[in-house]
Amino acid sequence: MAKNDTAAKAIALHKKLGGKIRIQAAAPVTNRDDLSLVYTPGVAAVSTLVAGTKGKLHPTKKQETLAKEYTIKKRMVAVISDGSAVLGLGNIGPYGALPVMEGKAALFKSFADVDAFPIVLDTQNVDEIVETIVRIAPAFGGINLEDFTAPNCFEIEDRVKAALNIPVMHDDQHGTAIVVLAALINAAKVVKKDLKKLKVVVAGAGAAGTAVTKLLLLAGVKDVIVLDSKGIITVNSNEPHKQALAKHTNPRKIQGGLEDALAGADAVVGVSGPGLMQARHVQMMAPRAIVFGLANPTPEIMPGDAMRGGAAVVATGRSDFPNQINNSLAFPGIFRGALDHKVTKITDKMKLAAAHNLAALVKKPTADKIIPGPFDKGVMEAVAKAVR
Repeated sequence: MAKNDTAAKAIALHKKLGGKIRIQAAAPVTNRDDLSLVYTPGVAAVSTLVAGTKGKLHPTKKQETLAKEYTIKKRMVAVISDGSAVLGLGNIGPYGALPVMEGKAALFKSFADVDAFPIVLDTQNVDEIVETIVRIAPAFGGINLEDFTAPNCFEIEDRVKAALNIPVMHDDQHGTAIVVLAALINAAKVVKKDLKKLKVVVAGAGAAGTAVTKLLLLAGVKDVIVLDSKGIITVNSNEPHKQALAKHTNPRKIQGGLEDALAGADAVVGVSGPGLMQARHVQMMAPRAIVFGLANPTPEIMPGDAMRGGAAVVATGRSDFPNQINNSLAFPGIFRGALDHKVTKITDKMKLAAAHNLAALVKKPTADKIIPGPFDKGVMEAVAKAVR
């Protein structure tokens, strides 16, 4: 399907639907008896039970436990954004972000039977964002942060996680990292190279690039070089998260820009913007190069150009090419597992396990099949199994 055709059909569908999700009653309300149980007077007994001691503003652990047992809290995830870094569209604000958050909620339900609700915030102030999320948290069993720009996203996630006793994950960071690692595990098998000995270049030091780098290091990849728009990052960067990354990356002390980083590299993971690379850049890499161009909708390098440059395995974030690296492979299962197993914190160990479980679904990886598709059997279950 052509890009313009897809856009036109998407606009028509959204106008027809007026939103992609609906709220449905789990209990029928068809007569007075139903009404008395679902609402007044019966609901007062449930509220009294959950509230416990009267007059407590901040919930106790017992109240949280009872809320998970008697309300939607045990099954509902908030999908929250401030619209500051939406897809490949940039800072388009809360109204622009709303269709995307609706889409994420629809994927939660479709892929993992997790109820989710989109929430977009009319502020991009970190303190206001954190306070708002913490204040609305009593209604939710998990918080999926989405499309927050770096470096704000790091502080927001850390502060919300510290304040709440429910799973919190910034999907642009950790969902991306899980799927990238899974794909790289299998790509290394295809090109017959040791994952831990790969020389990997991560082009992009924002939310996704930072999380991808950290997870690769945790997986044992020892030689990772990270670039931002100015070149290879160093400890002299003005941004603390880049300084921290620089301390643990670039062991060969390479200096310069993209071409310097790519010379002899085994793999490149693009999480930056369109048109960053050309075929000649791939030619500079080691034989049997792995090229992931994940910028959407236009990748850092088109698959055809990467192949002409000598790439052995190519992946993008798009569904119209082989090897789509998409967050939808990870986040539904992550929260399904967290809710089912009463997990309050999503740990690095869980992310690593999720990546390995995802990779293992492809029994015999090939250049055109290094990662499962979103509709492949067992994807959600494999990821959910890692979160316990």
